[in-house]
Amino acid sequence: MLLTSVFGPYAQDDEFGSRSMNPMELYHNQVTRAQGAFSLRMFHRSWGIMMIQANISVPCTVLDFPTRQAFARELAGNQYDVVGISSIIVNVGKVREMCRMVRQLSPRSVIVVGGHVAAIPRLENMIDADHIVRGEGIQWMRTYLGEDAGARIRHPEIVSGLHTRILGVRLPDREGATAATIIPSVGCPMGCNFCTTSAFFGGKGKFVNFFETGDELFEVMERLETSLKVQTFFVMDENFLLHRERAMQLLSRMKRAGKSWGLAVFASANAVRKYTMRELVELGISWVWMGLESPRSSYSKLHGADTRRVTRELREHGIRVQGSTIIGLEHHTNDNIAAEIDYAVAHETDFHQFMLYTPVPGTPLYQEMSAQGRMLEQIDLADIHGQDKFNFHHASIPREDSKRLLDWAFRHDFEQNGPSLFRMCGTLLQGWLRYKHDPDARVRERFAREATNLKTSYSAMLWAMEKRCWSGNRRIAEQIRLLRREVEKEFGKTARIAARVGGPLLSWTVRREERRLRRGVTYEPPTFLERTHWSQAESC
Repeated sequence: MLLTSVFGPYAQDDEFGSRSMNPMELYHNQVTRAQGAFSLRMFHRSWGIMMIQANISVPCTVLDFPTRQAFARELAGNQYDVVGISSIIVNVGKVREMCRMVRQLSPRSVIVVGGHVAAIPRLENMIDADHIVRGEGIQWMRTYLGEDAGARIRHPEIVSGLHTRILGVRLPDREGATAATIIPSVGCPMGCNFCTTSAFFGGKGKFVNFFETGDELFEVMERLETSLKVQTFFVMDENFLLHRERAMQLLSRMKRAGKSWGLAVFASANAVRKYTMRELVELGISWVWMGLESPRSSYSKLHGADTRRVTRELREHGIRVQGSTIIGLEHHTNDNIAAEIDYAVAHETDFHQFMLYTPVPGTPLYQEMSAQGRMLEQIDLADIHGQDKFNFHHASIPREDSKRLLDWAFRHDFEQNGPSLFRMCGTLLQGWLRYKHDPDARVRERFAREATNLKTSYSAMLWAMEKRCWSGNRRIAEQIRLLRREVEKEFGKTARIAARVGGPLLSWTVRREERRLRRGVTYEPPTFLERTHWSQAESC
C-alpha cells in the first residue's frame, strides 16, 4: 500500500491549483504572514496518513510532500495494490492529476482518496478514484483490509514541526528540541457552523476518541518521551480541555511519575474556565490556541467568557495564547468591522490567526449559504482557503473588500502588538518570575526549561528585533528594549553577552531575509519516504 499527500510545489502558482499566497506553512500562512522576517515559519507532516500507516499490518509506504516526479517514480518502481491519496479541499486539482497518474503508471492499483477533499459534493465525478473515504480513516482502512477495526490505536512517533525558521535562521532539527505531536481525538463537539474539522468527523456533539482515558494518554506520551527525547507535546485535539476528566486523570499520572511535561493545546474559552490557573499550570499547559471570534458572536464555546480577561490571566501565568478571529461574520459591516478587529487586537495574544468567514463544502455554513443561493459561482476550489476573498455573497461587505480587511487585520495586530516572537518572550518571562520558586518541583522544572532560551538565543533575538523595529515602529521598539533589559536584569551576564554578541548577527540575518522575501523567495517542505512491514513485501 502507498499512502501519499499531494505533490508540490505548495507555495507557487501552478497548473494544478497551488497558490503562492497559500503556502504549506500554518503559522506563516494564517498567523504571522504580515510580520515579514519576524514571521514564524515551519512545516508540519501529514499526520493522517502517518496514523493510518501505524495502524495497519500490511506492507505500507508513506510518501509525504513528494514532487510530481517522485510520485511517478514510486508508482513505476513498485507494484502497489492500493494507493491512498490524502488532501485538503484546495488541492483537489492535484488529487485529480495523481489519480490520472496512477491509472497510467500502476493500472492494477485500487485508488482510495480521503481527507477533507472528500467533503466536496459529487467529488466522484471530478476524480477517477475507486473509493472516497469521508470521516476517520483508520477504521475504514482496517475494515477494507479485513483487519480488526476496533483494535487499540497505535500512535506513531510524530515530531510536531520541521525546518523551523525565525529571523532568517533555519533552526537545526535536533533530537528533542521540537515537541512531539499527540492526537487524542478528531472532531469537535462544539460544532461551530464554519468548522470543517467538526463537520468532517460527525458534526456538532460528535467526535472520535482514539484515547478515552488519561491513563492511555500518559502511556503514549511516556513512550514518545523516551523514543523522541521530548519533554513537550503538541496536543492535536480540537478542544482538549473540554474533556476535563481525561485531563485531570493525565495530571494525576504526571504527578505520580514526577513528569514536568509541557502541553500546547487547543481549547475553547468556556473549556479553559473549567480549570483553575493552578490546575492548568500543574497540567503543564504552556500554549493555548483559543477561538475569540467576536464579542457579538453566538458560538457556545464563548458563552459567559470574558476572553480578554482569560487571555490576560493565561499570559500572566506564563501560558502563551494563540488567538483566532473570523473576519466577515454575518453581523459584520464596513461600519463595525474595524471595531471588531480592534477588539481582537486588544487581547494582546502572543500569536493571532485571522481567517475569512468561509463556507467550505461539508460544513453547516456551506449548506446554509447554498440553500439561500448565496454561494458565488465560478470560484475555484483552490481559492477557498480563507486567506483570499469571500466565496459567498456577504450581506454587507463586498467580496473585493474582504481581502483588504483581512490584510489590514494582520497588519494592525503587528503594528499594535509587535512581533509575535517578542510577545512570546514576555509571556515566558512572566511565567518564570511567577513560578521559579514554586513549591512543586515539576512546575519549577518546566518553567526553568522554558526560560532557558531567554538567557541566550531569545536575548539575542530581542536585541535584533529592537534594532529592526526602531525606524518603523519606535513605540514597539521601546517595549522590546524594556523587556530585553528585564531579561538581562533577571539572567545577568549570560543574557547581556548573548544580546550583544548574537544580536548583531541576527540583525544581519533579518536584513538578508527581508531581501530574500522581496525577491519572492518561498520555502518548500522536504520529501519523506517511510516504509513499514516492507520485508513482507520483498518476500512475496
